Amino acid sequence: MSSQAAGSGDPRITLKSAPRTGIMAEPYFDLATPNHFWCRRRFEVLQKIAGERLRAARSIAEIGCGNGVLLRQIEDAYPDPATAGFDLHEIGLRKSMTNRARLYCYDIHDRAPEFHRAFDLVLMFDVLEHIENESTFLASARFHVADGGVIVLNVPALQWLYSPYDAVQGHQRRYSLGDVRRVAEKNGLRLKSVSYWGGPLVPIAALRKLLLSLRSQRPDTYETGFDPGSPLVNRLLYASSRCELVPQRLAGTSVMAILEPRT
Repeated sequence: MSSQAAGSGDPRITLKSAPRTGIMAEPYFDLATPNHFWCRRRFEVLQKIAGERLRAARSIAEIGCGNGVLLRQIEDAYPDPATAGFDLHEIGLRKSMTNRARLYCYDIHDRAPEFHRAFDLVLMFDVLEHIENESTFLASARFHVADGGVIVLNVPALQWLYSPYDAVQGHQRRYSLGDVRRVAEKNGLRLKSVSYWGGPLVPIAALRKLLLSLRSQRPDTYETGFDPGSPLVNRLLYASSRCELVPQRLAGTSVMAILEPRT
């Protein structure tokens, strides 16, 4: 398919694949901001685990960029690398808060030639848990990684925390450190670094599971699980989330890892 402006008419978006709906709970695009406690902490963990990679990267692509909150955080902190965002959810792309990223409505399985080995750093944040066939998806992700480049992965942690909140989001699973290692080894990826994070939030996630499991699923389940409700609660949750050292291997609500393709 030839590149063209997306159907929305947004000049920032290049259509390379057909848009899809139902990929992600749409309230996320309004709730996920750089000030949201979880987004702030996730970016801090990224800087802790992959800060050198971020500083050295000349080109960064995010697969499943959504509304661009992560790309915006990277652009604000690291002015040098060229950034690109890939997603199939056109509503998310239209709400992108990035300043300079090139945005593409793009299915990575289409393997556009201009993206072959084009990126020093490929980010897949909270994407793999949505994918039924992990191996096929990771093979297509590797297509985009430059020689010497890496994939930085973030996924929700601990299957016992799986709740109606995950179901509404379309999560297939949650991961342990061992799960991430097995997925990496199975798909020709070397695990360079891995850590749980969000350890202080585990009791809150367990309480969320209990409360959501006690009632019938409602359309607001996503908001109930992700919206802190007030600026004060947001600040308290952020302060709580920082009460851990990373990398750590004890427990967390998420796992972050650096994966290097084997040559």
